[in-house]
Amino acid sequence: MKNHFLYILTIFSSICFAQGSISELLKTHNSESIPYITVQELAIPKTEAILLDAREISEYEVSHIQNAIHVGYDDFDIDAVAEKITDKSSKIVVYCSLGVRSEDIAEQLNNAGYNNIYNLFGGIFEWKNNDLTVYNNEDEPTENVHAFSKKWGKWLLKGIKIYD
Repeated sequence: MKNHFLYILTIFSSICFAQGSISELLKTHNSESIPYITVQELAIPKTEAILLDAREISEYEVSHIQNAIHVGYDDFDIDAVAEKITDKSSKIVVYCSLGVRSEDIAEQLNNAGYNNIYNLFGGIFEWKNNDLTVYNNEDEPTENVHAFSKKWGKWLLKGIKIYD
């Protein structure tokens, strides 16, 4: 009985630690000025939203969420987005690898008057970790996921990690 209890406690602790880890990471790097939307809220049932990918083009070409519009991070251009999304009340979900860069882009959208913006909690990594499909630059399903860097790639638990 004691061993059974320790086994359950160990499993529970590791699950809680794993789940809390991305939360802690995001708390460290984000101000939470933009509300999060979870992968489950976005995908099940599919939420009607405009998806913006705030990663670099090399990341987007390896893997992206279907129908996402690449807006980038280093070369983000709010005017280019404003030309594509004229209704500032449109529901917009911004994502990146984990949710750090996407918060920066979402804040710029908010400052430009967009008022229905969400940051995808855990980004494309959490999307893939939940067994949801990602697509390559030919819009075909792929197991490859751009993992950004070895430091950040440790949060990608499923799929095939691709680095530049």
